[in-house]
Amino acid sequence: MKTIIAAYSQNQSGSHASIQAALWTLLDVPWLSKKDFKACIQLLAVLQWVLSFLLMGIVFLLLLIYLLFTNFWPVPALYLTWLIFDWDTPEKGGRSSSWVRNWLIWNHFRDYFPIQLVKTHNLLPSHNYIVGVHPHGILCVGAFCNFVTRSTGFCEKFPGIRPFLATLAGNFRLPVFREYLMSGGLCPVTRRAIGHLISRNGTGNAVAIVVGGAAESLSCKPGLTTIILNKRKGFVRMALQHGAHLVPAFSFGENDLFQQVVFEEGTCMKSFQNRFQKLLGFAPCFFYGRGFTSVHSQGFLPFPRPITTVIGEPVTVPKIEQPTCGTVDAYHAMYVKALLKLFNDHKVQYGLSETAELQIL
Repeated sequence: MKTIIAAYSQNQSGSHASIQAALWTLLDVPWLSKKDFKACIQLLAVLQWVLSFLLMGIVFLLLLIYLLFTNFWPVPALYLTWLIFDWDTPEKGGRSSSWVRNWLIWNHFRDYFPIQLVKTHNLLPSHNYIVGVHPHGILCVGAFCNFVTRSTGFCEKFPGIRPFLATLAGNFRLPVFREYLMSGGLCPVTRRAIGHLISRNGTGNAVAIVVGGAAESLSCKPGLTTIILNKRKGFVRMALQHGAHLVPAFSFGENDLFQQVVFEEGTCMKSFQNRFQKLLGFAPCFFYGRGFTSVHSQGFLPFPRPITTVIGEPVTVPKIEQPTCGTVDAYHAMYVKALLKLFNDHKVQYGLSETAELQIL
């Protein structure tokens, strides 16, 4: 403890570097190298993120239900009462918190893989943007790190642009978890929520949408570059209705984080996945990654493999309140062309072969 206090007194600003150095000195033991210590912290950062997204909503829902039948029943009662009045907040811009988005833990999360953001063109603060992110992968790790956290420098690379990430609307119906999501700048992937951000929140907003969605996650497999886009035109129509420019983005390495059991079309398990997806909006994936103790063990944590999200050139979109199907198709084709160019221009640099092709379904 004295070591930590001494480090802080040498730098009254209490910088992260001084505190980290003091912690390392305090925990300096012969069997734990500095490299191993950093790897452990990074692993814990990823673990808390995975557990938060997989369990937080359900855990707090069950906890509130339990508390209703105890002497602490006023706590869930007050929260549920407030929730009724706050129900529409996610659809109206949410409650983004710079403090949460700048947490130091996100830097360790970034370094675990590592993840980087590459800028190819400017985004002007005088416009709004819909960013199409591909591919979905299993847990959208690249999209979360780049558009929710501040660890990869989005705001420094695109000054004046406020990033948001759209996710399943059902997540915002889970108590407490919805507050966590909103604090990171996430919003429901609904017309109302996205329309609010690109029409009633001024300019300089960039809403990232993982276009392929849950259906795309079912085909996620290392070495596979298949995305679902041909029939996904709703985001193009919204861009036209609000005059928001379309920006393609591709996360190289996203599909390499997990191994998935992919079922063939026509099998019972494939039919079950498709029906589940239609009912609840997401598909149950049977996947595995690394374990907690070793990269070579099996578990639910992603493999530490690099992800590079490249943001491409914006497709200029005019404002047309009632675009025809032909107009939507034309701008959709322009978007696909821009995405293919982005993929082909950067695939070799970020781990794919010269012959690798982006398959669009």
